[in-house]
Amino acid sequence: MGYWEPKIVSMYRIVFSSFLALVLWSCSQGTTPLPYYNTPDFMPLFIDHPDLVEKQIKHSIVEFEATNQHDQKIALDDLKGKVHVANFMFTRCTSICPIMTNHLKSLASVYQNEPRFSILSFSVTPWMDSVPALRSFAESYGIKAKNWHLLTGEKSEIYRLARRSYFAEKDLGFTKDSTEFLHTEHLVLVDTKRRLRGIYNATLKPDILQLQQDVAQLLNEK
Repeated sequence: MGYWEPKIVSMYRIVFSSFLALVLWSCSQGTTPLPYYNTPDFMPLFIDHPDLVEKQIKHSIVEFEATNQHDQKIALDDLKGKVHVANFMFTRCTSICPIMTNHLKSLASVYQNEPRFSILSFSVTPWMDSVPALRSFAESYGIKAKNWHLLTGEKSEIYRLARRSYFAEKDLGFTKDSTEFLHTEHLVLVDTKRRLRGIYNATLKPDILQLQQDVAQLLNEK
């Protein structure tokens, strides 16, 4: 089986389960809210009552601090009241990262002037991806959006954040030891309250188009 086949199958399973849950919810409620995710298997939970959300959705992104390509410190407080998308990459990657970055550029172009939106691209090889390396990478791809942060920092913190907060992993639902190399094409959508609201395959253009719509929906969410 080729490299992409198990990944595509995995994403199809996510899409199918999310779609099925969405259809059932929509039929009963007449609305199409974005789901919430509490667990690494990304089982969707559709809840529209604020009180129930507070009771049932316990998972959220934890505090962190990293440095972007402009040598600026970025922390969770900088995302207060913002919707953000996170991915995990490295500048020397020649397989999925170029595709992922180019697809993210289309998303960034739509929301580059939206102050309530950010993209966080964490390096999974921070010992190689210094601030100058990230700046060079941004220049080579023409990344100019001020709300797109290419981030480096402590490896242990980035890997812990990736696996324990964003549930970012090659195989969904499987959380590895934080020292094992992380490489994934997944994008994670997070709302203004730091809760997980979507997962997408960054190598697939339809997923990027869906993500673009879902960002708009979260920005309009009460």
